[in-house]
Amino acid sequence: MLYGHCPILFTEEIMGAEFASVPQPYGAVHIGIVVFIAAAALGLFFLFKRLDDKKLLRIIIILGAFMLLTEIWKQFFVAKYVYKDVVSAWFFPWQLCSMAMYCSFSLLFIKGAAREAVLVFLCTFTPLAAVMALAVPEDMMRPQIALFCHSFLFHALMIVECLAAMRILLRRERVRFYPSVILFLIMAAAAEAINVISHNIIRDIHVEANMFYITPYYPSTQPVFHEIAVRFGTAAEIIVYLLAIILASFGIFLIEFRLGRRRKSAN
Repeated sequence: MLYGHCPILFTEEIMGAEFASVPQPYGAVHIGIVVFIAAAALGLFFLFKRLDDKKLLRIIIILGAFMLLTEIWKQFFVAKYVYKDVVSAWFFPWQLCSMAMYCSFSLLFIKGAAREAVLVFLCTFTPLAAVMALAVPEDMMRPQIALFCHSFLFHALMIVECLAAMRILLRRERVRFYPSVILFLIMAAAAEAINVISHNIIRDIHVEANMFYITPYYPSTQPVFHEIAVRFGTAAEIIVYLLAIILASFGIFLIEFRLGRRRKSAN
């Protein structure tokens, strides 16, 4: 009965609809979406300045819950429309970009130093992951319209969570970066464990997990790091890749909480 009353949401024709011509990276559709996300982020950055910490925290948690629900939907969608009758772990929800939904929803349950580490992670590692995905979107440019829209919406919400977390932390006298690094390394270790288990179960590089893009079994698909893996081996590539993420995230931290505070003091 529900299907009959909501044909737009539930018919297979809509859910399984595909682009007649798949949007290409750096094409008009991709650039238009990125520009829209950037403009919306700028507006929200100033809007969030008017909200107190409690409201900002509520926004982050609600977005996290929404992202978790859409991730559950995505897993069913992928099983039905992308990998039909094929066991696949490629879309297993433990990529660096996936961490935002877990972190944001976890704020409902944690406080103190753990909450601070998660907030710092959300406004450093999370925007880096979102920008990297939007800048190199090949895996997001899917022929399935619903999956395409989910991918870009998910990464846009990551940026919104980052902005809300940043506004909360900018009101603190002291913010530490290193606890978020420990959190990241724990996540990366879990990602590698998933990669190893997946490889030994599935044994097909086309559908096995490559969480955080640090599988030890074949070169990274990421630009530059692929060449490092080919020349020096996957172990060297993984170490360099993780260090690069940490350093880039630390750079974001310095911009947000060092330069940002100096500018605030000057004003």
